[in-house]
Amino acid sequence: MIELIQFPWSPFCIVQRRILEFSGAKFKIINIPNGDRSLVWRLTRERYYGVPIIQDGKSAVFEVSEDSQVIAKYIDGKFKLGLFPWESEGVQSILWRYIENEVEGFCFRLNDIYWRELVPSGDRLRFLRHKERKFGPGCINQWKAQQKGLLASLAERLLPFEEMLMFRPFLLAEQPRFVDFDLFGMLGNFLYSGHYRLPTKHTRLNQWHRRMTQVQFKSFAREKELHPRH
Repeated sequence: MIELIQFPWSPFCIVQRRILEFSGAKFKIINIPNGDRSLVWRLTRERYYGVPIIQDGKSAVFEVSEDSQVIAKYIDGKFKLGLFPWESEGVQSILWRYIENEVEGFCFRLNDIYWRELVPSGDRLRFLRHKERKFGPGCINQWKAQQKGLLASLAERLLPFEEMLMFRPFLLAEQPRFVDFDLFGMLGNFLYSGHYRLPTKHTRLNQWHRRMTQVQFKSFAREKELHPRH
């Protein structure tokens, strides 16, 4: 059985968790403290300390760069989910970079405003130290003061996806591709605290998000069996 090593509100962990749920495969979730990556370090034989990773039998699967999608491609190949069709390869590469930079940056800042509600008390010191070493002392208080502007900027960054959904149920096709799960993960991080909702003016994006919370691969596999292409 595949094991997903994660912490729950990480956008990149939500991506892989939702892909595994979509696949219909049985898998196990192992939550680790944000500040303690010793399990990841051990499973990857001291080659990686980020999350998520997956353990499949004796194999640990993890990313090799900030722009790689090793884990998603591994799951896609194992279960033949069709998330990375060749005809969409270039477009998806452009889109996931936009999603993981332009969108994710606003999502995690807005979520981190409520960090005390999310991070267990025993891990708060390490969490805050990590954030302030990376973004500067007082960064979370700054984001809280900028909350209204950050929400407006996020809504602006989401507009292209609202437009993409005008003529199809998912971003690129009639069924979800990897970028659908990638965007879902970033927004899952934004929504995790329960203090936010998606912008109401983005009606198609809201409809897409509801679809993405429920969609299962088996429904598309069944459709192919009923209506095979000749």
